[in-house]
Amino acid sequence: QVQLVESGGGLVQAGGSLRLSCAASGRTFSNYDMGWFRQAPGNEREFVATINWSGGRTYYPESVKGRFTISRDNAKNTVYLQMNSLKPEDTAVYYCAAEEYSGSYYVPYSPGEYTYWGQGTQVTVSS
Repeated sequence: QVQLVESGGGLVQAGGSLRLSCAASGRTFSNYDMGWFRQAPGNEREFVATINWSGGRTYYPESVKGRFTISRDNAKNTVYLQMNSLKPEDTAVYYCAAEEYSGSYYVPYSPGEYTYWGQGTQVTVSS
């Protein structure tokens, strides 16, 4: 089992920044690919960012590319999401997720590919 706890959400004005953290425990953190997802009311959970086990590969959808940065510190068992130039449409509950590294080059990016989830942290961007 992997336990994930997100923190760092809050209320911010449009154009502002937030940094989310996700602390992992229970298994060897560096054995897991990590992802950030978000879900707004009435919407499906959507991909925000993913990072492979070593931190050497990251992926983003076009909606956040250039504004959000995912990173990880395997010594601290923590993955981060730096969010800059926030927009009202970024408002959602943000979740981190973990999936055991498959041994392949592929890094999962859809919610159904992740086994372990945190409880989420609310991000609200006011206009």
